[in-house]
Amino acid sequence: MNDLPPTSDSRQSIDPPAAKAAPITPAPDASGGFSSFSPAAERRQGISKWLLYLLLLLVLAGFATQWWYSHQQIRMLREEVARRLQAGDVGNNEVRGVVKSLQEETREVQAKVSVLESKQTESQSQQLALEQLYQDLSKNGDEWALSEVEGVLSTASQQLQLGGNVQGALIALQNADKSLSRSDKPQFIVIRRALARDMDRLKALPTVDVPGIALRLDSVIGQIDGMPLLADEKPIVSTAQPKKPLRLIPGPKPNNSAAPADGSGNAKPDWLLRVEDAWQSLTAEMWSDIQQLVRVRSVETPEALLLSPTQAYYARENLKLRLLNARLALLSHNEGAFRSDLLAAQDAISKYFDTRARQTQTAQALIKQVQGSNLSIEMPTLSDSISAVRNYKAKP
Repeated sequence: MNDLPPTSDSRQSIDPPAAKAAPITPAPDASGGFSSFSPAAERRQGISKWLLYLLLLLVLAGFATQWWYSHQQIRMLREEVARRLQAGDVGNNEVRGVVKSLQEETREVQAKVSVLESKQTESQSQQLALEQLYQDLSKNGDEWALSEVEGVLSTASQQLQLGGNVQGALIALQNADKSLSRSDKPQFIVIRRALARDMDRLKALPTVDVPGIALRLDSVIGQIDGMPLLADEKPIVSTAQPKKPLRLIPGPKPNNSAAPADGSGNAKPDWLLRVEDAWQSLTAEMWSDIQQLVRVRSVETPEALLLSPTQAYYARENLKLRLLNARLALLSHNEGAFRSDLLAAQDAISKYFDTRARQTQTAQALIKQVQGSNLSIEMPTLSDSISAVRNYKAKP
């Protein structure tokens, strides 16, 4: 019954597969030799390779994410730059338009200045000619008087044709006639008759109240800042009569003889009269409130209701410029420009301003009064008087 250790024969009989297992031979490596690594080392080497591949994938994913983010940032930056460039192009176009208009106005001003310079040069040359003429005059008083009259008439004729100065020309003729009246020579009668004919022509001309028209235009310009725009319109406060309180409290009884009767000829009771009075007051009040709920008004230019404060400021300033241009055209007797500027001012008032306001109606009435003025007056010449003086001087 004692346990004996197994012998080698018995060990072999117990584990025959272990005894018959083939010996492990090392696998050949890449160089043709045999590797000395164990299977555990091979597993660790495979795991390290997978970890390396995973790390490379993570790095590649990071680079891809960074590239995508950078690409998005660059795309956003390009869009922002494109928007900025587009806004800059719009601003440049506006600036080009303003510069072009300023250049056109500058050219017009330069043309006017050149015309004025030419007129001034002509006046200076005429003044020099007159001075030379005064120096060359003889001591004869009649010749001196005639030369003076001729110079005064020439200047008056120029002012009459260029500036329409009728009063100045009339004063010049009167002074010339007074200068000739000092001499008792009958030879001057022909010249004085010509002066009288020219004075009659000037007196027969219709008078144009240029200062009065200019003052009316200045008054309209001063009222522009107080004129309400359509965009500034506020709800109109109701001017209806005050509401009557409901008479629900019984008052003194009316006289039965004066009380209204119903269809049968019987007088209506007092409570029925109070109910009818309360119902009429209530319905009248409700109808008045309903009328105030909705106000319909037709506007020909809907964009005038959408003016911003900046646009409203420029609308007022443009109207002022139109009226100032009309004033300049009035002083220069340019009726075409005067009429066109007044029409443009009226259109601007009707388009952007509230024509129901009292200030707007007053301004429109003043502009209509100014439009009724006639500036197209054909100015006569003083050729008869100048010819009479020159013909007298040409006689031997």
